[in-house]
Amino acid sequence: MKTQIAAGTIRWGSWGAKLSTEKMTNLIEQCMTNGIKTFDISDVYGNYTTEKEVGDAIKQMGIKRKDFHLISKCGIIKPCSARPNYSFSHYDTSKEYILQCIESSLNDLQVDYIDTYMIARPHYGMNFEGMAEAFAQLKKQGKIKRVGVVSFNGQQIRSLNKFIKVDEVQLELSLTHIESLQDSTVDVCQELGIDIFSWSPIGGGAIFTNTRSGRKLEERLAAVAQKNDWTLTEMALLFLSHIPANVRPIINQHKIDKYIEAVNTMSLSISNEQWFEILQASTGQEFS
Repeated sequence: MKTQIAAGTIRWGSWGAKLSTEKMTNLIEQCMTNGIKTFDISDVYGNYTTEKEVGDAIKQMGIKRKDFHLISKCGIIKPCSARPNYSFSHYDTSKEYILQCIESSLNDLQVDYIDTYMIARPHYGMNFEGMAEAFAQLKKQGKIKRVGVVSFNGQQIRSLNKFIKVDEVQLELSLTHIESLQDSTVDVCQELGIDIFSWSPIGGGAIFTNTRSGRKLEERLAAVAQKNDWTLTEMALLFLSHIPANVRPIINQHKIDKYIEAVNTMSLSISNEQWFEILQASTGQEFS
């Protein structure tokens, strides 16, 4: 079985479920059994502890490196016990910092290379040429295979792509977050042949809230889902699957049933009319 879904690990460690090595190993095995072989992580997850925990689980499994795909990221500096020399959160995407971070990630994950290495956040002071030099060096050394960025807009993607091929982009793209469709970021990715991942594919942060607007949005979306015999999760994933850019969802969960629901949904399809019906329910605006 093959799937376009990636398993997000942000909630696996101390920022969420606090899975033991045994439970993490079991979850990875179940994901792979259901065709999910891409695992998304970042050095900052769990205050710089989750990479090591995932690495321990992978090592215990003894699986061949070619049988799974790792995405990791750098660039966010968060003061904590693992970063005692910093006093406030900020970003660093300098060549020197990228080259420093990759060594830590490779050591913690206990692998020889990372399939896709990403800049975790854009910021005002980015040196695109310097970032590209770091990525080019790491590719030449065989420490990374692909280059990626998170939450970059279309122009920022173009700027980096001028110096090195950008292979993957992670965006907040869902039925409740369509800004990257509106500002042409998705169009730029299609033009440049860049793979897109949605890091919040369900858009639940805007739906499941106690706010008046959130409750109204949930009611509108639930009505469309019920009409078409979908769950809200199914509807959200189908909305993404209809976008021509071939958007891949990152499922940030720690229970296998959530992954299986997503895998099963990927075999379904929706009509163009249904897609616009979902969009109208989400935005509250009619099309004319």
